[in-house]
This record gives sequence, structure tokens and C-alpha cells, in this order.
Amino acid sequence: MVGWKKLGNPLKSTRYFEEQVLRKRPYIRRQWCQDVVGAPLRREVQTDGRIRFWGKIAVAGEARPRYLRVVTLDDGETVHNAFFDRNFREDRQ
Repeated sequence: MVGWKKLGNPLKSTRYFEEQVLRKRPYIRRQWCQDVVGAPLRREVQTDGRIRFWGKIAVAGEARPRYLRVVTLDDGETVHNAFFDRNFREDRQ
């Protein structure tokens, strides 16, 4: 696992996240992932134990906010995947 620090609070990530996700999606910021996991709009546990978190992200230059889905391992803190979820709606459960 790979970690990064923000004010002394390490946020762990998988090798897949560091080497594949950030390479394919260079616009994803680590800080956004940390913010979403720390204060999600919604949280769901997948059948494989991984946890999905959604959060609203205001991207500079865009009129509407976007929703970032962050998937962690079953520990709820090791980030494995992240992407903007076009189908997410705050009003749906």
C-alpha cells in the first residue's frame, strides 16, 4: 500500500490506484478522495466488502458540481478506485 499525507493524516491507497487510476484519470485529485471518504454524501458496502463513497466536487470552470465515487478496500480507508459517477443522484437511495 502507498500512503500520502495531509496535515499528518495519512490516506492509504492501493498500488492499482497509484499506478492505474491516477495515470488514466490525471484530473482526479488525492485531496478530493480524502474529502469524500471523510464526509460522504452516501456510503454503500459492495458484496465483495469494498466500500463505495460518493461526494460532491466543484470543479473550477464548470457550472455544475460533479459527483466523485471513491471505492476503498473493506477497511474503509485504503483507496482503490475513484471516478466521476454520471449516474449518481443525491435524491436516490
